[in-house]
Amino acid sequence: MQYRRLGRTGLQVSEIGFGGEWLERHDEAHSVELMRYAHSKGINIVDCWMPDPKSRDIIGKAMQGCRDSWYVQGHIGSTYQNGQYVRSRDLQFVRPAFEDLLRRFQSDYVDLGMIHYIDSMEDWDNAMHGAYIDYVRELHEKGVIRHIGLSTHNPLIGKLAVQTGFIEMILFSINPAFDMRPATEDLDSMFGAYDAHFSGIDPDRAELYRMCEAQDVGITVMKGFFGGRLFRTEQSPFGVAFTPAQLIHYALTRPGAASILCGYDTKEQVDEALSYETATDAQKDYASVLASAPLHAYSGQCTYCGHCKPCPVDIDIAMVNKLYDLAAAQTTVPQSVAQHYRALEHTASECIGCRGCESRCPFGVGVADRMTKTADLFGF
Repeated sequence: MQYRRLGRTGLQVSEIGFGGEWLERHDEAHSVELMRYAHSKGINIVDCWMPDPKSRDIIGKAMQGCRDSWYVQGHIGSTYQNGQYVRSRDLQFVRPAFEDLLRRFQSDYVDLGMIHYIDSMEDWDNAMHGAYIDYVRELHEKGVIRHIGLSTHNPLIGKLAVQTGFIEMILFSINPAFDMRPATEDLDSMFGAYDAHFSGIDPDRAELYRMCEAQDVGITVMKGFFGGRLFRTEQSPFGVAFTPAQLIHYALTRPGAASILCGYDTKEQVDEALSYETATDAQKDYASVLASAPLHAYSGQCTYCGHCKPCPVDIDIAMVNKLYDLAAAQTTVPQSVAQHYRALEHTASECIGCRGCESRCPFGVGVADRMTKTADLFGF
């Protein structure tokens, strides 16, 4: 298992995580054993947005004896009212729901206290002013939540979260299909029909990823498999099917992404996700699938897939392109990005303009021209 730093939280999280949403589908013993199996394979981060007692009890029992080796995303504002999930900012529901989470986890803290599920500007304004955010800050000051996070499907909300300065990480929905969608306050629309004119990553999403990388705000990924639709040709908006390894690699190659939280019903599904760790470059290759898809190819956009390798002068072209995109999005080059660029063994100025990489790029990116622009931007 590979581990990645989750932004400025400093937590070293497994790049394959555990999304707990499906735990309640099965009997308790099965789900407890499933979580313990995943942990034995190196998975150390779990998300619990679910307010129902069964899911929370399962996670608590699975962590018994090893709580300190799990990183938990516990959501503040996910409440259980009359046997139903209700998203709320009302402390008469929020406080007891969070206290219930701690009690069922048999823990006095949560590693990542998540401002739960904000997709609309109205909800953002409600959450960020008044008793709800005061409660979140109080929990943080007391150490009951070690770090403050936020979950959203809307890149505009994600960008606001990054700009707060106190939100250290976000849980965001990332997959090739969602990345084509413009910002919306309606999650259901993300699962609707895709129009043929969509092509490439939506600018707001690309900007969010760049902001997260530049501001050291970590990303954990939800909905990486588009509810399983991207596994089936007939349901995929691209008209082609992807494998788990390809979708995991797509998510983990977004700037700022640290871990993808997959849902599991069986140990076999855990093993399938973890096979990413030993997969070949060819098995991880999402770019060829996108480029050859009958619909919605990402023409002209670098997706940092690495197909441009090898370079005769050993430039890490995908990383140089990523750092260029991060820097070019700012009025001045951020010092953190400049430091990463200086640390590269070979920089863009060493490009000999052979354009061999361009013949291998699935998306027709003018790599040599980008190398010239990068050298000009960074000064070497």
